[in-house]
Formats: sequence, C-alpha cells, structure tokens
Amino acid sequence: MSKVLIIGAGGVGGVVAHKCAGDEDTFSEVVLASRTLSRCEKIRKQVRELRGREIEIAQVDADDVQQTVALVKRVEPDLVINVALPYQDLSIMDACLETGVHYLDTANYEPPEEAKFEYKWQWAYHDRFESAGLMALLGSGFDPGVTNIFCAYAQKHLFDEIDYIDILDCNAGEHGHPFATNFNPEINIREITQRGRYWENGKWIEIDPMSESWMFDFPGVGPRKAYLLYHEELESLVKHIDGLKRIRFWMTFGDEYITHLRVLQNVGMTSIEPVEFQGREIVPIQFLKALLPDPSTLGENYKGKTSIGCLIEGRKNGAPRKVFIYNVCDHEECWKEVRAQAISYTTGVPAMVGAKMVLTGKWGGKGVFNVEQLEPEPFLEELAVRGLPWHVEER
Repeated sequence: MSKVLIIGAGGVGGVVAHKCAGDEDTFSEVVLASRTLSRCEKIRKQVRELRGREIEIAQVDADDVQQTVALVKRVEPDLVINVALPYQDLSIMDACLETGVHYLDTANYEPPEEAKFEYKWQWAYHDRFESAGLMALLGSGFDPGVTNIFCAYAQKHLFDEIDYIDILDCNAGEHGHPFATNFNPEINIREITQRGRYWENGKWIEIDPMSESWMFDFPGVGPRKAYLLYHEELESLVKHIDGLKRIRFWMTFGDEYITHLRVLQNVGMTSIEPVEFQGREIVPIQFLKALLPDPSTLGENYKGKTSIGCLIEGRKNGAPRKVFIYNVCDHEECWKEVRAQAISYTTGVPAMVGAKMVLTGKWGGKGVFNVEQLEPEPFLEELAVRGLPWHVEER
C-alpha cells in the first residue's frame, strides 16, 4: 500500500485520480494538487460520488521547485505522478530529486519559448536519479506509453526482426463544438503545427506540417485520413527497437478541424512569439487557449470512439509478418465511468497502471527509463483489467 501525489488537475489528472482511488489495495492514499484548487475540488467531489472514497487536495505552482518540494515534504508520497504541463517536467523532476521520491510522467519536456519537444533534457537526469537510487519513468500515457509497450511486446513475442513501425492515432469522436482540442490547446496546437519528422534508414527526415497523409482502416471506426506528425515516442523507440528501418507517427483530423487550424495559422493565432497588444505583451496561442473550450469539459456530450495502435512489419521464423496491435475506446463509456472523454481516459489509465507497476515492484530500476525498456507483460495485463483491452490483428 502506497501514497501517491498527482500533480495536474485537468482531464488526465481527473482520470488518474479516479483510477488510483479505485485501487485501494495499491494506492492507500491519493493526493491531487494543481495551481487551481477549484479544479482539484471538482475532481474530489466526483471521486467521492463515483468511487465512494475521499482524496486529499492541495494547491501548488509546479513551476516553482521549492513550492513543489515543500508540498512533497508535507505529503510524503512514494511516487509523484506528473500530469501537469510538459513545461513543468524538469521542475517536478528537480523536486523529486531533492525530496527522494520516484517520478512518473506522460509527456516529455517542452521549453515554453520553442515549439520543440525531445527527450534530451530528461535523459540528462539519468545519472542523478541513479545516484539517488530513484526511478523516473517517462511517457506512461498512451502515445507515448502504451504504443511503446506494444512495440516492446511485439519485439519480444511476435517478431524475430522488426523493419517498420507506423503508430496510428484516430479520434473519431464528435463533441459538438466547431473547433476544440482534446487536450491542452496550447500543447496540442504546438505539436501539430511544427514540421513533421520521421526516422528512416538511420536518419531523421523532415517534411512540411500536415503535408503527408494516407487512408487507414481503423478497427472499430473504419477508414480515416491520417497525417504524418512528429511525436516523441519515435525518439525513444529508435533507440530501443533493434534493427528498425523506419518508424512514423500518424494522427487523424477531420476536414473542419484542418480548415479552422489553417485559418488560425494564417492570421497568426497559433504563434508562440509575443506581440504587443494594448500596451502589454501577449502570446497569441495563449490567448487562443483562453477562447477555446476547456478539454476537461468536452466529455459529457462526446460520442464516438478512439482507435490507436501500432502497425508493425517484419519477420517471424523466417516468414514475413504484419500485425496491428491496438485499443478501441468509447467516449460515452469513459464519461459514465470517470466523467472524462476518451482522450483523457486513454492517457490517464496508463499513467495509473505505470504507477502501479512501480509501486508494486513489477517495474524497477535506478535512473531515467522509457516504458519500452521494462517488461511489457505485467503492464499489458493490468491495462486490460483497468479499462483498456488490447488486441493483435494480423494484416
């Protein structure tokens, strides 16, 4: 039985809190903290009503290392689950090092002043965590996270050699808004408007944003157009999947979404460069974020499904093989269970499962780890039990 501190009270933080509260054998105490205490209070009330369990809440500015240190010292958790903004990864890691507590997140660090995310900043913490006898688990969401573990499972059980991996992410849900993002608008838009990038034959290849697409038949959804993006799990999987010749990441977007995004880009609303407005500096994308629906409010009217998985090609016993390993998740079912939409659910459940792996000793180590470096079987077994069943389909 362990105590966990969750930092971040958006849609994902709510799911993590619900799921941890639902496993009292592992998570004996749950503390939820955020800059905005009212968000924590709302989630605490939902957990009380749906789970019949009390959780503790706290206020913290996770950009402030010493404020976070003070909270961790007061709470004394066994693990910190970071589901705050990616900008705050390093400050929370610093706080964990100072207080001697294990760390877990779902998305890698991104500097606020540059639309660029990569693992180099967090990988640089490896020696410090190793020396402290602590574990930092990176990317325990869905993509990154479950998709990485699908690849590790395929390498261990389904293939002798893997040549190609395509990670495909489809949200076929409808939320009733003309334009909205499924997680933090600032992070989401920065992610999809930067240049696309994929790895092939030992080098990274860049393309213009959203310039390559293909139609893919997603289980549970059907054919959808997916666009090539750069996503962080590519960087770690290139290191950890042996013999890989190419890996790409694809995400689906509807025509209406693309049209809105193009217009917003054309008028400068997606820019991260400050502009002068009425005597003060504002960042356009941060202003846009204030105008768009809060992703945590989308769940109640969301209908449809997500379908996310890995298309993997290679050989087994000398014969060619192609499989799609995937999960299908229903927005309405997620709302009934945890008052969240499926994008938050598919990220929050793996965060809880990763935390359980660490706290029960099924995953362990000293230093900084990506999830695919650890044993896939116990994670995937628990994932299915906790609401995200997965399937292997021969293609």
